[in-house]
Amino acid sequence: MKKTIYCILALLALTALIVSGIGCGNSEDVTKAATPEARLRVATTTSLYDTGLWTYLQLKFEEKYNVKLDILSVGSGAALKYGQNGDVDVLAVHDKPNELKFISDNYGIARFPFAYNYFLIVGPESDPAVIKGMTPEDAFKKLYESGSGKFVSRGDNSGTHSKEKAIWKAAGYADYDAVKTAGAAAGWYIDAGSGMGPTLQKASELGAYTLTDMGTYLSYKSQLSLVPIVDQGSILLNVYSVIVCTKSTNQVMAQNMVTFLTSPEIQKLLGEYGTKDYGLQLFTPCAGNEPTS
Repeated sequence: MKKTIYCILALLALTALIVSGIGCGNSEDVTKAATPEARLRVATTTSLYDTGLWTYLQLKFEEKYNVKLDILSVGSGAALKYGQNGDVDVLAVHDKPNELKFISDNYGIARFPFAYNYFLIVGPESDPAVIKGMTPEDAFKKLYESGSGKFVSRGDNSGTHSKEKAIWKAAGYADYDAVKTAGAAAGWYIDAGSGMGPTLQKASELGAYTLTDMGTYLSYKSQLSLVPIVDQGSILLNVYSVIVCTKSTNQVMAQNMVTFLTSPEIQKLLGEYGTKDYGLQLFTPCAGNEPTS
């Protein structure tokens, strides 16, 4: 009898353990399912993405802060628009005049420059418009007046497109739309409406000139029949900044992105990125010391 009771108690205990185990398993699953994965929405200009830099940094950020990044690779104009609408938390862009307006309009909390390089006018080695070595302003003026060389524009309100407009203005053509219309009608001005990589490829196919940032040009150089034609002039300065958006729903993590990009560790990596493959710096770190020329 005593032996039978022990057997019954043991069976009940075993049943309780099984039920408890099943219950714990369900509770853990529910907890996991109920905990959302931390995410940060980032809009980055295509030049940072096309060079591979952003992918390189993304993995380091995700590991350091235990967060997943949702990346939108677009021109700076579109990135600023996403930030204005509250569609992203943080921006990495290169269009200083419009970045300052974005902040003064209360869409961005602050602007933190973290790297720079320079724009170039690249084109076919034959240089049909004979603009090699000119200032950017004189080169654009000659392109317009001679019509002897094709020019492919980003045409997408990106930071590079914004810089192109600034050069036209400095060259004496304040009405950009008039330049675009006249050039298109004459057949030498081509609107690509795409990112930097595809624009370079289109210019190469057409034997045309284009304005590019140095980093993207170097990373695509082996695929192109284009060489640097104009590479001197203070107007060619190209500064990249990170901005936390006012409408961000994750401002703490967005601020972590600012801290990350401007940290000594990442600044060192930025300065070294690409030098082994291209023999030149694609980006120069500048956190806390924005260049003016």
